[in-house]
Amino acid sequence: MSLCDPTYSISLQQDVMIPMRDGVLLASDIYFPSINGRRIDEPLPCILGRTSYGKTFKSLWVDPVANYFTSRGYVVVVQDLRGRGESEGVGEYFHTANPHEGEDGYDTIEWIASQSWSNGRVGMTGSSHGGIVQTVASLTKPPHLKAIWVDVARTNIFAHEAREGGCMSLWMFAALFLHAHDVPEIRDKVDLRKIILDGWQNLGEQLQAMPFEPGKTPLKVVPNLEETLFNYYYRGEYDKFWDMEACNQEPHFDKAADIPGVFSGGWYDPFAVAITNQYHAMSIKNTTPQRLDMGPWNHGGRRSVDTYAGDVDFGPEAAFGTEGYGSQRLRWFDRWLKDIPNGAENDPPVRIFVMGGGDGEKNKNGKLNHGGKWRDEHEWPLSRTKHVNYYLHKDGSLSTDAPCSDSDSTTYTHDPENPVPTISATSALLELSQFPTGFDPFQEDPREYMQSMFIHGGAHQKEVPEVFGTSEPYGLLYDRADILSFQTNPLPYDVEMTGEVEVALWVTSTAVDTDFTVKILDIYPPNTSYPEGYHLNLADSVRRARYRNGFLKPEMMTPGEICEIRFELPPVSNLFKAGHCIRIDIASSNFPRFDVNPNTGEKMGRHKNTIKANNTIYFCRQYPSLVVLPLIRTEVSTKN
Repeated sequence: MSLCDPTYSISLQQDVMIPMRDGVLLASDIYFPSINGRRIDEPLPCILGRTSYGKTFKSLWVDPVANYFTSRGYVVVVQDLRGRGESEGVGEYFHTANPHEGEDGYDTIEWIASQSWSNGRVGMTGSSHGGIVQTVASLTKPPHLKAIWVDVARTNIFAHEAREGGCMSLWMFAALFLHAHDVPEIRDKVDLRKIILDGWQNLGEQLQAMPFEPGKTPLKVVPNLEETLFNYYYRGEYDKFWDMEACNQEPHFDKAADIPGVFSGGWYDPFAVAITNQYHAMSIKNTTPQRLDMGPWNHGGRRSVDTYAGDVDFGPEAAFGTEGYGSQRLRWFDRWLKDIPNGAENDPPVRIFVMGGGDGEKNKNGKLNHGGKWRDEHEWPLSRTKHVNYYLHKDGSLSTDAPCSDSDSTTYTHDPENPVPTISATSALLELSQFPTGFDPFQEDPREYMQSMFIHGGAHQKEVPEVFGTSEPYGLLYDRADILSFQTNPLPYDVEMTGEVEVALWVTSTAVDTDFTVKILDIYPPNTSYPEGYHLNLADSVRRARYRNGFLKPEMMTPGEICEIRFELPPVSNLFKAGHCIRIDIASSNFPRFDVNPNTGEKMGRHKNTIKANNTIYFCRQYPSLVVLPLIRTEVSTKN
């Protein structure tokens, strides 16, 4: 029998109320390994999961965590966070900006360690918010927390979640509905839940009617979550709210517990930069083993058996699912909570999935066969990466040749009333579809009917009817007049890009404030499946011009005055095959991934008007706009 095979049956003790230091009780389900219906009569290590999504969520907690680890000799505790599920603390839940998170994690861990069934060793696991709470708990250094596995979690709400580049990430607007529909304060109030559910089914109408107004969103029936919305929407400057430890753990990494940790994520996940940065910081600070594991997935894709993210397939090596994910985590916790000598401490510290290498045809599932493979590394970022300046040129080329003109520039018009639509992205903006006949959302789980308003992952950058904000004739984004594209010549050999892309644009605008977006793409040549080629998005980001010099204080532009806009795109690892092109797209909107800048310079989220902005990008000796690509040249050439 393999150590991965289940050995025990399970006994469940539901709704154990664990006391916090302020007297609030948090509801926890405790799963015990059993034989013939009787608990194992010996102290055991424990796996703790703390969740905002309901401790009985079968596909998120019961099957992949509780049932998996309990049947393999662990006590598992799954706990509803304060103000969620069956826990006390009504009205105290503020999404991922909850100031109680660290203390509650500490108190829960130490309570577990004091129980007769515990051997005093506690590990934590969980994805997304279930990963965030691990980082926050680690900062409190609970003595009995011995190992963690943090999956697809941010470490800075401002930078990674709510206010990327100074813009609001609108997927967080949808996320608040996900959290609002079942909060304890309205759970038994059908009329109020209906307001949330109706609003959740009509996010598009609310987005089209922006700006949001306090007291006029469906979230008003859950005041603490509407307050969260307007903190996310209005607070464009990095102030005391964002600087709370509950919101931003990065300045406090030095306080984190020195315990073995795995940080796992996906290139198409919105928190790829958070996961890689957290690993880098912990690998420097800690003496215990730290691991980074980055796959080709979108948010939560690791738990799926699918091999694709969006419309792009990465081949058989990309499939994990509960069993694959479970066995990896089991090996990790077996080493640190059970002292099983399985060699986990000697594994390579970094494992990345290099996307690309496929034939570029459409597979049997209708996905682009992009391909990819896993590779072990010894550090992050990779020391052998060469950072190469690629300059933007007026003719649309992208090359290592510096500009020689004294005056080249190109101007485009950003019209807030006609924003560039988001075709696909690293985040998902989840709206409820219309419920089928006979479905009762008050008795059944409406989350079963969540669907993204744009493609979650990679996709051909061409408008399609099923994506929000697109319109006839459904052309290539490349052809829009408000997008500037800069493309290399077809590559003579395979080139790998692994790391973060840096961007420096020299710009002017007729407006006092506007946005600049950058997207990097892998451009496939035409083939039988895709006669116009395939324009694959890899990473993107945005910068609001008023925050070009930092987020502490806005600085409006002076119309016509040239200034520099700098920012970084999230990390990615992709193999551009010979014959492909690397392309950079510049625009001033990406909606509804980000809120649209009205160009007026009014207070964030409180504008009354919109105006068109004529934005100019410069490509000359004095003002050379460029991107810095983290490249690794491969040994594969076109002759092979």
